[in-house]
Amino acid sequence: MGIRRLAAGLAVFWLLVAASPDLALRDGGAALVTQVIDGDTLELDDGRRVRLVGIQAAEVAHSGDPAEPWAAEATFALEMVTLGKRVRLSYGGLEIDRYGRVLAHLHTEDGVWVQAEMLRQGMVRVYSFADNRTLVPEMLAIEAEARAGRRGLWALAEYSVLDQQDTWRHLNRFAIVEGVVLATDEMGGRVYLNFGPDWRTDFTVSIAPGDVRIFRDAGVEPLAYAGQRIRVRGWLRNFNGPMIDATHPEQIESAGR
Repeated sequence: MGIRRLAAGLAVFWLLVAASPDLALRDGGAALVTQVIDGDTLELDDGRRVRLVGIQAAEVAHSGDPAEPWAAEATFALEMVTLGKRVRLSYGGLEIDRYGRVLAHLHTEDGVWVQAEMLRQGMVRVYSFADNRTLVPEMLAIEAEARAGRRGLWALAEYSVLDQQDTWRHLNRFAIVEGVVLATDEMGGRVYLNFGPDWRTDFTVSIAPGDVRIFRDAGVEPLAYAGQRIRVRGWLRNFNGPMIDATHPEQIESAGR
């Protein structure tokens, strides 16, 4: 990637940040990257361990569990982008997670937005939370290009977008599911997006009352998803059939008709 392209990308990034209060980032200082732990985690020379916010890489081997496909490739890619370089940290939401890791966007001194570069290469997927939503739409757009080009992990069947009817075989993992919302319903303030006629067995998206307010405050009416083809990402669990809990609107994308 050329210096001019990197500088232009950084300029566009900061224009986006300045243009919208929703994209406001707080400066987290700068430090040298001394170690890369995996494809989304690294350590700095000031002792901070950073979890790159907004993305998820395949898990490396730990606690007796084997490494997931593409874990080694993602770790190596993050080393190539950051190891031995000074990076500037920016906060867009919650700054520290429950493990004591810093949650930050990173930029190298030569202008590389690290999250964007990892997504562009197809090394990671977008993985956001309600308390850290800054720049998620921009990251989703970059991920979509990598997925369309089948770059990196997107060439593997393990990371393909799931059809709503295939969710039963992929429980208890992070997943991206695509399908048509057959109907929506609101009960006790909780909204359900039903993808099949039987809510006891078919794939469902659940939005808790407090999270429904986050959607509506963002100008998104979750009941209006009825009849739409959408793509939803999150932890796929079994509760009256396969279910994903959506806590913020960036988890759901339009996938066309």
